[in-house]
Amino acid sequence: MPTNFEIAYPWVFFLLPLPILVYFLLPALRMRSASLLLPVFHKAVDYTGERPRSSATVKRRGFFKWFFLLIAWFLMLGALSSPQLVGKPEKKVKTSRNFLILSDISFSMARDDWQVDGKKARRWDAVKDVMREFIKKRKGDRMGLIFFGSNAYIQAPFTPDLVTVEKMLEEADVGMAGQMTHLGKAITKGLEMFDKDTIKTKVMLLLTDGVDDGTDILPLDAAEMAKKDTVIIYTIGIGEPGRQGSDLDEKTLQEISDMTGGQYFLAKDEVKLNGIYTELDNLEPIEYEEEENRPVTLLYYYPLAAAIGLLLLIAFVSSLVSLVRNLKNRKEAYV
Repeated sequence: MPTNFEIAYPWVFFLLPLPILVYFLLPALRMRSASLLLPVFHKAVDYTGERPRSSATVKRRGFFKWFFLLIAWFLMLGALSSPQLVGKPEKKVKTSRNFLILSDISFSMARDDWQVDGKKARRWDAVKDVMREFIKKRKGDRMGLIFFGSNAYIQAPFTPDLVTVEKMLEEADVGMAGQMTHLGKAITKGLEMFDKDTIKTKVMLLLTDGVDDGTDILPLDAAEMAKKDTVIIYTIGIGEPGRQGSDLDEKTLQEISDMTGGQYFLAKDEVKLNGIYTELDNLEPIEYEEEENRPVTLLYYYPLAAAIGLLLLIAFVSSLVSLVRNLKNRKEAYV
C-alpha cells in the first residue's frame, strides 16, 4: 500500500531557536559551592579596604558540545512533531441498497425444457444455479428473498450475510408456495419488507415464467404502489413466448418495469439469464466508499531514541573528560 511521510505537528519546529534565546535572555544559573578561607583573609581585607562579595564562575562549553546539544534538541523536537507514515484510506463496500429477489416457484417452473451443462434441467434448477452466482457478487447490498406461487412468503429477510441468503435459496423448491402465479401478492409482500427498513435505495428483481392468476391485487396496481414508494422493479421473463406450454405475459412484465423505472429482460435459456444478471450488475453497480480512518505508522520513537542516545553519549564523554582532568590535576599536585 502506498504511504506518504507526514508531520502531524510542524509548528513544533518554531521552538528550534528556544535554547539560543534562553542562553542570551536569561541569567546564568548560580550554584553555591564550598570555599576555603585563608588564615590571613581578614587581614588582607582590612589592608586592601575591599569588601568581600559573592561571585560565580560560569562554565563554558566547547563548540562541539554545543553542536551536539543542539542536534539533540532538534531530534527531540522531531519526536514531538510526531512524524508518521500515512497510507491512503482503504476502500470498503458501501451498503447502498436493499436488493430483493422475487422468484416464481409455481408448478410451471418444474418444466425440464432448459439445458444445464448439456443436460436437460428444470427451469427452477437452472434459475437457481445462475441466481446463486449473482447473489455471491452482490457484496454491499442487503439481499432478501421472497418466493411466490399462489401465495408469497419471505424466505430470507434483508441481510448483508450473502452466505445465509444463498443457503436459504438452496432450501426452496417448486410448489412450496402453491401451484398458481400471483404477481400482485409477491410485489406487495416485497413492499411490506421495504417499509420496515430505513435504506432509501430499494430494488426488486421479479422472475416469473407465467401469467398472473390472482384476483386480489393486480400486478399493475402493485407496481403503482411500488412507484409511489420509489421502488425500482426489474423484471425477467423465463421461457420463450409463443412456444407450446409457455404462458409468459411479457406485456405485463414490461409495463411493471417501465412504470417503476426498471427494465424488462427475456431469458430463453441459462446463457441468456446469465447475461441478464451481468447486465443487472452494470445497471445497479456495487458502490465503494473510503474509510474514514487512514492507516498510520508512528515514527516518533526513532528521533526520540537518537536524542536520548546522543545526550547519554555527551554525558559519558563529559564525565570521562572530567575524570581525566581531575587525575591530571592530582598528579600535578603531588609533583
